[in-house]
Parts: sequence; structure tokens; C-alpha cells
Amino acid sequence: MPTTQARQSEQRSALVQPGQLAQSTQPGQSTQPSQSTQPAQATQRSQAKENRRQALLAAAASLFAVNGFNRVSLEDLGAAAGVSGPAVYRHFSGKQAVLGDLLLTVSRELLDGGRRVVAESADPLVALGRLVEFQVDFALGKPDVIRVQDRDFSNLTEQDQAEVRALQRNYVEVWVEVLAALHPDTDAADLRMRAHATFGLINSTPHSVRSHGRRMAPKTARPLLESMALAALTVDARPAS
Repeated sequence: MPTTQARQSEQRSALVQPGQLAQSTQPGQSTQPSQSTQPAQATQRSQAKENRRQALLAAAASLFAVNGFNRVSLEDLGAAAGVSGPAVYRHFSGKQAVLGDLLLTVSRELLDGGRRVVAESADPLVALGRLVEFQVDFALGKPDVIRVQDRDFSNLTEQDQAEVRALQRNYVEVWVEVLAALHPDTDAADLRMRAHATFGLINSTPHSVRSHGRRMAPKTARPLLESMALAALTVDARPAS
């Protein structure tokens, strides 16, 4: 029969797991990355992939705006973003998918941003002013995307066209809801017309903010666009004489 000391030794051995035993018998030997480091590495890889995707979209916006969708190749996009042409396929199935992602991403950003502005503004007039500022920021910050949308929308797949239109309609309705609070007796169709007219005013920035052949500085264009847009959105409609 084992002695008391022997039984205690056996019990201690039974409590030692294989991994613990390996670590205790081979101190200093390198081990596999811990579970805590693996998610961090995965996050870094995901972030690097997203950064490359964003670089490709930025390159696409610039190249499509200057040359048009049909005159830009995947090799052109890759070179502008600092990757090889074939590497683009790691992020997009083709050039049409790049265009779709570009316009869908911007449409989602506009809708999410518009909703956030309204949610953070209790007063409808304040909300409208911030919506105008938000749209002007977009127009001054991404004029290339506006040009691509105007010129190359028809090059999207039918599915992407439908999704972009749906996102943009929802964005218009964000404005209409705010306008309805300021013009409660105005028909919703008229309010939509005001919103669309305002987008036309602001989004014409790539063509209109020029002075004697030179692009007008954003600090000069911004207050002018904002004041004109607010005047158009808040003026009372006058009945026809």
C-alpha cells in the first residue's frame, strides 16, 4: 500500500495539466502566442486591409473623376494606391465593384451622418443649419465623388444603382422631416423639391466655386454656400400672382 507521502505526491501529479508540466519542465522555451495576442494580430491585419481598401477607393475617386470610369484600368488603380494590379482583386472582384463600393460607401456615410446630426439637434432650425454644414463639408471635401456620381452612375450594376438610390432617398427624407417641422403647412413633395434644389446648389461646388479660372478657397466658398442654402430652405413660399 502506498505511504501517505507517496499518495500526496500522486495527487499533486494528477492536478498538473500537460501544458503546465511542459512549461514547468522546460522554462524559457518559447510557446505559442497566447489567446489574448491572437485577436490583436487579427485586428491589425483587418485594419491594414481596410486601409488598403480605403486607399483604393480614394485613388478610384480621383482617377474616375479625371479620366472617367471607362478609361481607368485596375492597373491604374493599383499603381495610384501603391499596390499591384492583381492585388486589387484581394479587395474587389473587378473595376465595377470598385465603383459600386465607392458610391455605396459615400451614400451610407451621408445617410448615417445626416441621421446623427438630426439626433443631436433638438431644435429643427439648428438641425437644418447643421445639415447644411454637413452637406457643404461633403461637397468641399469630396468633389471628385460628386463628379463620379454625376458622370458614371450608369456604369454601376443594376443592384448597386438600386441600393444607391434607396440610400439617397432615405437621406432626402432626413431633410424633409426637418423641413416639415419648419414648414408644417407645406406639402412633402414641395419640401423634397427644396431639398433636391439645395443639393444641386451645394453639390455644384466643383463647377461653381471658381473665380477667374482659379478654384475659390473653401473658407470663402463655405459661408456663401451655407447662407444661400439656408435662405432657399427657410424662405416662405409665395403664391403665384
